[in-house]
Amino acid sequence: MNTIFKRTKILATLGPATSSEEKITELIDAGVNGFRFNFSHGSHEERLDQLKWIREASAASSRSVAVLQDLQGPKIRLGVLNDNRHDVKKGDEIILDFAADHHDNILPVQYNLAEKVKVNEPIYLFDGKVRTTVIGIESGTAIRLRIENDGFLMSKKGINLPDTDFGGDILTEKDLKDLEFGATQDYDYVALSFVQSEDDINNLRQILASHGSTAQIIAKVETKAAIRPETLEAIVKASDGVMVARGDLAVEAGAEIVPIVQRQIISLCRKYGKLSIVATQMMASMVDAPEPTRAEVSDVATAVVQGADTVMLSDETANGSYPVETVAAMRKTILYTQEHWPADLATQGTVPKEELSRNAIARAAVTVAEEVGANAIVAETKSGATAANIAKMRPHLPICAVTSSPRAAQQLALTYATRSFVRPDGEKAGLDLARELRDANYFGNNESLTVVIVSGRQPGVAGGTDTVRVRVIE
Repeated sequence: MNTIFKRTKILATLGPATSSEEKITELIDAGVNGFRFNFSHGSHEERLDQLKWIREASAASSRSVAVLQDLQGPKIRLGVLNDNRHDVKKGDEIILDFAADHHDNILPVQYNLAEKVKVNEPIYLFDGKVRTTVIGIESGTAIRLRIENDGFLMSKKGINLPDTDFGGDILTEKDLKDLEFGATQDYDYVALSFVQSEDDINNLRQILASHGSTAQIIAKVETKAAIRPETLEAIVKASDGVMVARGDLAVEAGAEIVPIVQRQIISLCRKYGKLSIVATQMMASMVDAPEPTRAEVSDVATAVVQGADTVMLSDETANGSYPVETVAAMRKTILYTQEHWPADLATQGTVPKEELSRNAIARAAVTVAEEVGANAIVAETKSGATAANIAKMRPHLPICAVTSSPRAAQQLALTYATRSFVRPDGEKAGLDLARELRDANYFGNNESLTVVIVSGRQPGVAGGTDTVRVRVIE
């Protein structure tokens, strides 16, 4: 069979380097399947333009494209420093004050840490470059820190608090305003930052429902609390997908744990049929260089072999000098890897009882398709669940999902091996799509097209999938 599209998808962050209709079109043509809006930066007005450009480019290319709203969360930062710099030496003491400006050893911070931290807890400044220990609570708004290594600090750089318990308080006032705005927009996913438990996911789901939003939730795993085995599995079960946010996770929990946690998350997502996204510095050198390093290519290939649904680009496409070239290099790596090394078999453990029936149908479809040498699996789906369950089996051939829901089609744009098509509900929706693809030579100039169609006896009704059929279309 001729491979026509990559199985692991690409999610690209929009930023100053790509915030134009022309660049968005170029990125989609290069292989982007979804765009991330980083709500730590930019205005709501900018998002309106970007969303309009994405939907227009999506329609022009006849490809469903996902849009992800990434909430800032309690990403705590320093305030503005005099001359944008403050030098520190090991043994120095500084005060972080929510209510003060920079003077002497007192530095402003954009969050009242005095309400959360405890003495002897570690705090990492400038995204981990300067390590400190809390030695006192100075007032209702200020804490005193001891510097543990020489270095310097700059304005608005990030702060990590790996041992601090935020008590479920991970949605800030800004996040709530961004959620209210996002609910009025055509967003497919909302990413929740610094998740610590499944309660955080359930809370966000209630908020989205209150706004009438149909966006699915991506849990960003980047804290020590989230990677405890029982907690991590509960987070995966409660969410619609999980992002391995490797940058903050490395600072919060140690860089050495990241490769193992990445593998664990991908395996759990496959076990429960949830979306898995591997993020942060996948091709970081291409912010300034036109070619990736060998280590970066290996990093992308590893995610493909592990069976990740999606790999994500951040600064590379938001601020880099070579955003389109980065996507092209990532796509090239994905395609070569998937053709020469299959995705790992999932170490799923015991399958939940409620998943048994859906898993059986999906597994049967993949087995039959591979044994009869089918060109593709065609999944009739309302919510996208049928296609997602087939995708969790990591087939070596395309999944063509047909749905009457534009939202489901856009969400499936990030799902492994899946290309989605919006068509009216009907008893022959899958068969009609297969004929349409055959007439368009979608799989090459085949004289006949063999597909396995997965459907239900009640077209358009979610949860009714129960039939697997083989069809040869001449």
